[in-house]
Amino acid sequence: MKKILFTHSYFLRFDPKQWKLQQAYPPLGTLYAAAFTRNAGYEVSLFDTMFLQDAQEISPVLKSEKPDVLVIYDDGFNYLTKMCLTNMREAAFVMIGLAKKSGIHVIVSGSDASDQSEKYLDAGADYVLAGEGEITLLEVLNSMSESGDKKSDIPGTILKSSNGIIRNKKREVVRELDTFPHPAWNLIDVKEYKSRWMKQHGYFSLNISTTRGCPFHCNWCAKPIYGNRYNVHSPDWVVEELKFLIATYGVSHFWMTDDIFGLKPGWIARFAELVKREKLQFRFKIQSRVDLLLEENAIALLAEIGCDTIWVGAESGSQKILDAMDKGTKVEQIFTATRLMKKHGIKPAFFLQFGYPGENADDIQATISMVKSLMPDDIGISVSYPLPGTKFFEKVKEELKDKSNWTDSDELAMMFSNTYPSSFYKVLQRYVHRTYRTRQGITEMKNLFSSPVQISFRQLKRIAAIPVHATGSAYYKSKLEIISGEHGLVGIN
Repeated sequence: MKKILFTHSYFLRFDPKQWKLQQAYPPLGTLYAAAFTRNAGYEVSLFDTMFLQDAQEISPVLKSEKPDVLVIYDDGFNYLTKMCLTNMREAAFVMIGLAKKSGIHVIVSGSDASDQSEKYLDAGADYVLAGEGEITLLEVLNSMSESGDKKSDIPGTILKSSNGIIRNKKREVVRELDTFPHPAWNLIDVKEYKSRWMKQHGYFSLNISTTRGCPFHCNWCAKPIYGNRYNVHSPDWVVEELKFLIATYGVSHFWMTDDIFGLKPGWIARFAELVKREKLQFRFKIQSRVDLLLEENAIALLAEIGCDTIWVGAESGSQKILDAMDKGTKVEQIFTATRLMKKHGIKPAFFLQFGYPGENADDIQATISMVKSLMPDDIGISVSYPLPGTKFFEKVKEELKDKSNWTDSDELAMMFSNTYPSSFYKVLQRYVHRTYRTRQGITEMKNLFSSPVQISFRQLKRIAAIPVHATGSAYYKSKLEIISGEHGLVGIN
């Protein structure tokens, strides 16, 4: 058993909001696993579903390549994959069914498969890999090659037997990340990604990972793949990857996919030293926490080597809600970190979350006021989304009988009882976005009059969109008032 076909279940078209944005990143986790398997001597190919229209499109590939095993290995580095959307789950089930009809073994790895393993096994998967998958996958493939039968005791696997579901012990995550080979970029059509980025945005961005895992304990954050461990690639390994991608594909921008970038003491300083030594020129965006962005020297260093955007989990402008989430941050830290980023020319961007249990009108208003006061460069708004393996999920799981996952990333359904009805929160998301974009456009218009030479096309687009966003803001505000009034609840100003 030597021929392995990798794929993943994220179809950009099945997520309308993301399809419109056209900010697609290759399935990095899949590329890691494919490289690792190829290095072990297996013949490896990859069927990339990112831009396809239908899961059925894998059918002719299965017939032409005739793999021994289909590995549906989802990208554990991408937050969209970690959202466990049912559109993607159903696509995975279709691919599993097609492979099984052709007599092909199927192995599945991913956040949703880890959480909903029985559903994937019922769909026909031979194995579900729980947690970090590369080592487990190789052991499963080796066992299949040796005996042709399913081995039932491999750590990190979930499978069916005549006696029911077998859930084997967890596999420890790999601590020395540099032992992994570099991702198998040559297995995908990088030119297709580049073409779409250049057409839509005027530059090309790729994704790389410098770490795996997150040691913090926000009680709504699911970590089925890498858990609470925090393991790190060396700065030397990362810089070699950057050099290769810049030289080979002409990449000018990177998304560092880490949950927390540069947490290890001394890592950023060494990384900056190597970037400057190699004279690398690129921009990049990272994710971090506001309590890790309070040292001005560190922010200045990030700006110096090309960091242009930092996304932070601001979540809420209410300290009560941050504490309920076990976030471990303070509202004043959001203000301090944002001002420091702006001072050094880094664009702050906020992840915001509405609808956490106990949130009331005052808490929502505090979040809106915080956004208006700080005016980050971008915002991403979600509704509290309970996923298995979290304290939050355990708190509300009895209410998730009819629905426990979203179909796509813009569904924003409130799946448990809260202060306001579910319809309120999607309208709230629209209202806050439109209000924010209106104020952003007005700010850019003021900048146009004060520094007309420095205005960019992006800023001009924001100015031009003011009437659309202002109209939308008023419309959604009126809808919020109607929904609140119908349920006898306090409205939002």
